[in-house]
Amino acid sequence: MHIPFCARKCAYCDFLSFPGNRQMQQEYTQKLLEEIKYQSAYAGEYQVISIFIGGGTPSILEINQMTAILEALNSQFDIHPEAEITLEANPGTVTSEALVQYKSEGVNRISMGLQSADDKELNYLGRIHTYDEFLKSYQRVRMAGFDNVNVDLISAIPGQTVESWKNTLKKVTMLKPEHISAYSLIVEEGTPFYDRYGEHVEMDNDSMTREERRRLMSLPDLPDEDLEREMYYLTREFLKEQGYERYEISNYSRKGYECRHNIGYWTGTEYLGLGLGSSSYMNGCRFHNTASYQEYKNGGFERKEEFDKLLRQEFERLTMEEKMEEYMFLGLRLIEGVSAHGFVSSFGQNIRHVYGPVLDKLEREGLLELKEGFYRLTERGIDISNYVMSQFLM
Repeated sequence: MHIPFCARKCAYCDFLSFPGNRQMQQEYTQKLLEEIKYQSAYAGEYQVISIFIGGGTPSILEINQMTAILEALNSQFDIHPEAEITLEANPGTVTSEALVQYKSEGVNRISMGLQSADDKELNYLGRIHTYDEFLKSYQRVRMAGFDNVNVDLISAIPGQTVESWKNTLKKVTMLKPEHISAYSLIVEEGTPFYDRYGEHVEMDNDSMTREERRRLMSLPDLPDEDLEREMYYLTREFLKEQGYERYEISNYSRKGYECRHNIGYWTGTEYLGLGLGSSSYMNGCRFHNTASYQEYKNGGFERKEEFDKLLRQEFERLTMEEKMEEYMFLGLRLIEGVSAHGFVSSFGQNIRHVYGPVLDKLEREGLLELKEGFYRLTERGIDISNYVMSQFLM
């Protein structure tokens, strides 16, 4: 479920998100409640095993708005009693009262976007909070009774050193969250960071004020490739020492706290997207909701023609070959790898009959290995995972 509102757009963010006033938030909540009702009619034979409420910043909504959304989900969908229900909550936007209410409505996992424990680095990223404000929010989460918490971190950000990144890892692991997502910064096209660090530096972006442009161009350089790799290896080794198991290329957890929702994406579990611009994969078909706020706000989901126009955009039925491709390049993100037996169960064919030459080639190159019935990336394969995964495109 996508809540697109945020207090301020971060300089590196290319997600569908934007600041929204109280009226927009209320309009969106009402429209989301309508969508929940009408989408649920297409999911009657399903049981929901996980929910992820992301953004934007979901915790920016009023308590009564989020309560209404959670109650609608519970009433309209068959949710497993032990479903994992995650809500993203950014520091500085969450109150103790709201957290207690979220928990009473079934939320059992909180994902917090810290990114860095260095205030100067947070400022470079355009974050609205300090590390101290994160600590206060984290304490509220724990006091509200949440015992499954993720913290998001970003490495290789402007001005960052190996030492400052290690300091972030130390400070976060001292708090003992159950899960840590540690990503390396990607400079995405269409973001202010792309104007500053992209292939063609943009000095005259009309969407920025003169002050914003001056601030952007004064940012320090990004760490070079060697420093970025050093930070990556440090992350892997340091978190392992602190009791966090890497179960996916960028995700670490204490035993039993792997994110079930994300594992679902990587293993081909069907999912339904709710809200502006959200994506779905059901019955072998992929589609997504409109990304236009005005279209979404004014849409009439009760009319079949309008429903399909707004919530079934770019409707595509995947071929068997496309399903196999996704099974491989998504499954290989998991450290465990891709199950040869699971491939047969899913497609009725032996994995070697389909990908034998590719598997042999990657094994010879030291990028892939077969262990206990799973094909998985080697450490060297992880370093160039995009290349490895591209080899499975037919």
